[in-house]
Amino acid sequence: MRGLGDRQQFAATVAKGLGAGINHIETAAAYGESETYLGPLLKSFNRGEINLTSKVCPTENPEQFIQGLDRSLQRLQVDYLACFAIHGINTPQHWQWVQQLWPVIDKAQQQGKFKHLGFSTHGSLPLVQEVIASGKFAFVNLHYYWFNQHLAPAIASAHQRDMGIFIISPADKGGQLYTPPRTLQNLCHPFTPLGLTYRFLLSDSRITTLSIGPAIPEELDQPLSLGDRLEPLSEQEQAILENLRHHQHQALGTAACHQCYQCLPCPEEINIPEILRLRNLAVAFDMENFGQYRYQMLENAGHWFPGRKGDRCTDCGDCLPRCPHNLAIPDLLRDTHQRLRGKSRRRLWQD
Repeated sequence: MRGLGDRQQFAATVAKGLGAGINHIETAAAYGESETYLGPLLKSFNRGEINLTSKVCPTENPEQFIQGLDRSLQRLQVDYLACFAIHGINTPQHWQWVQQLWPVIDKAQQQGKFKHLGFSTHGSLPLVQEVIASGKFAFVNLHYYWFNQHLAPAIASAHQRDMGIFIISPADKGGQLYTPPRTLQNLCHPFTPLGLTYRFLLSDSRITTLSIGPAIPEELDQPLSLGDRLEPLSEQEQAILENLRHHQHQALGTAACHQCYQCLPCPEEINIPEILRLRNLAVAFDMENFGQYRYQMLENAGHWFPGRKGDRCTDCGDCLPRCPHNLAIPDLLRDTHQRLRGKSRRRLWQD
């Protein structure tokens, strides 16, 4: 998804990963030309040694949905997928649509078009828990990182059902950790922020897959050096993570958002917890570039990143009595907007 600008570079990155022992490639119909780029490359490798996953967005039209799966198979130049995911069960409406898709999904699986069914989600914790509890899926793709542990209960639920747990983009969505700010680098020394993030996830035996998402071959080096490090966190690693928590507490003081989500729902549909999480990271770790990257998605990425920006606050005060830490939420929202509003950026699927 990050290396689609240069087809030659894309090919070199895929070849390096597979040559080094990576055996799982995950893509999606919505990832620009990714499937088209991948198709010819896969012919150079033993198909039986590669677990290929692709994803198609839910639709209320079953025929259109299956056409999407068939189109992905054609673009990838394969006759089956190891794993097929419904891409983005992000809203209750999406979940309702999926209820109408079961007959065509079951038929496609019986026809051998894919082996295992899963779903990815950018939805709320209650929605994610509901979809997991349905028992319909073999795996789930989630946003869960050291810097964002809100979906920890979903990790536990999926593990209880023996589901595969795929972590979406620890390097990029987990904090743009290929290019971390100096403050964060210093706090993580002698490790790197990216290395600690991978170790935090790899040491959790419930998690089965991490996506890497390299844009260039060199971005494979550190993940490949850590891929087999599945042992529990060392005392030094634990100490540094604890120091990160302490530093964040010291830097934010009484203005820290504890991510309890009790401030929701907001009458203005402001995504209060996520905005204040980004503020936490910007203030404590100088992660302003990451904060701007995510904050600018509000009001621009629809259900993939729902909610409105902080400047939409009308000082209604609805959230204030619900906050157990008595945060001055309207003031913090305005402060975050000033810090992170930046310039708008193009999304992958936009012209």
